[in-house]
Amino acid sequence: MHLKDNYGRTINYLRLSVTDRCDMRCMYCMPAEGVAKLDHCEVLSYEELLVLARAAVAVGVEKIRVTGGEPLVRKGILGFLRKLAKIPGLQQLVLTTNGQLLAGMADELKQAGVQRLNVSLDSLDPEVFQRITRCGDLNRVLAGLDAAERAGLPIKLNMVVMRGVNDNEIDDFAALTLERNYSVRFIEYMPAIQEQNWQELVVPGDEILQRLTEKYSFTPVIRGALAGPAQEFKIAGAQGNIGVITALSGHFCGDCNRIRTTASGQVRSCLFSTEEVDLRPLIAANDIEAVKDQLTRLVCDKPERHSMDELSAGHTPFTMAKIGG
Repeated sequence: MHLKDNYGRTINYLRLSVTDRCDMRCMYCMPAEGVAKLDHCEVLSYEELLVLARAAVAVGVEKIRVTGGEPLVRKGILGFLRKLAKIPGLQQLVLTTNGQLLAGMADELKQAGVQRLNVSLDSLDPEVFQRITRCGDLNRVLAGLDAAERAGLPIKLNMVVMRGVNDNEIDDFAALTLERNYSVRFIEYMPAIQEQNWQELVVPGDEILQRLTEKYSFTPVIRGALAGPAQEFKIAGAQGNIGVITALSGHFCGDCNRIRTTASGQVRSCLFSTEEVDLRPLIAANDIEAVKDQLTRLVCDKPERHSMDELSAGHTPFTMAKIGG
């Protein structure tokens, strides 16, 4: 079964947030003081999340990415992942993490059925990393990457490129792919919280690629059917590959294949849309048919594109941790 929107896009990818809590306070995700957390009673139980996941797979979702907040901070996550991986028809189960808890959990994540990790890592410099995350420990993240490699988990590194903050490390991140089978993703800064003068932080994807061509020779990589929005390339002789996600300058919306749900059961068809459908009552009633119907309607109403560019952002400000970015 294929789930298509009104623009002919096949929607086969669900980002499933399991918590709004996080052990970092990244500068592009939330204010320094953090945000008000959901009460435990507001967060979907694992049983309710499984109802949602089964309904999504039943209408055509083939890939689920578990997100947060930071999903590894939620108690019982491994048992949930084991059940999620066993849903008939689900082809890919992947997880996004900041990596701080990864060293002690990598083997179990692999055994639970996680097929790949996306690790958010915005600097290889301890001081810059501390500045961006406000409370992160780079050594813990690097130890987590080593543990994930030993466990046999393929790794994507997501670097949000910010001018004057970490853009001097673009070459360093690309160099990681020379000896390690990493997929490094350079992501244009997105003004989720719309801090003042956010435009000054944006480094367009074309500029990122131009900088890389000054040091490396690379060729395009063909994307898979369940791939995300990155333009992918391989540096000559490299073990891994690089990619650029042009959320602002490139408007990848034409290739968008995803919907997303918050930890409280709100589902939206676009990260930057204000339109949400509250699935919680239907999920609590275990009404899978009604959930399937609502997901199908949401996909049909998916907007053609978001309203942002490099100079303006028309969305209501939000924190990534609340939405499951």
